Amino acid sequence: PTLGMQRRMTVYTPAGYEKNTKTKYPVLYLLHGSGGDEDAWGDLGRAVQILDNLIAEGKAEPMILVMPNGVYFNQAAPGVAVNMFQPTMTNSRSQSTVEVEESFPDIIKYIEANYRVYKDKAHRAVAGLSMGGGHTATVSRDFPGTFDYVGVYSGAVGSIKDREGNLNQDMVNKLKAQQKAGYKLYWIACGNTDFLYQQNLEYMKGLDEIGFTYTWFESEGGHTWDNWRMYLDTFAPMLFK
Repeated sequence: PTLGMQRRMTVYTPAGYEKNTKTKYPVLYLLHGSGGDEDAWGDLGRAVQILDNLIAEGKAEPMILVMPNGVYFNQAAPGVAVNMFQPTMTNSRSQSTVEVEESFPDIIKYIEANYRVYKDKAHRAVAGLSMGGGHTATVSRDFPGTFDYVGVYSGAVGSIKDREGNLNQDMVNKLKAQQKAGYKLYWIACGNTDFLYQQNLEYMKGLDEIGFTYTWFESEGGHTWDNWRMYLDTFAPMLFK
């Protein structure tokens, strides 16, 4: 509704969802990076296999996984819907931010109206890679009290400070409101050769300066699906405990 268009997202339900008609589930909203779409985490991130295996082994709670399209003017991934806008090599990589973040409550409302899920922050998580990591950081602070679990994977998080080294007071106020509203886990992960590694270190310095608590996970390697699959495999078992 906020964007005034129909948009596609991919939703994973765990084994037994159709049969366990009285069971409610927590939700992980999982966001893709620049150049991706709502199929990226399933096709390239192996999210379905990762969740299936973790849940079957008892390492993660059964959960619903919601993977929206993070570019606001792309209604769907290429070739999946008739009469929907099709991205090109240029516009598919647009750094879509404000519109996606402002419309994010529409996604939550749709899921909570159409799936058997819990409707409180204790049962909501949001995570994303690169551009989606930036979306994750922004959405979680713009809507404090919405998510108890936040995962920023190789995030394009920007800086809490301006070029002169002064704190962005609007961002600081939002982060403090997020911390006051409470959360159980704010997890930041990045590879030590990732081109966004230094940006993440600077972001965490700003968080340290304002007393914002987080957990840091550093891996080898760069801006790759190998790392992002590992981050999901590590992050998901920590959720909804």
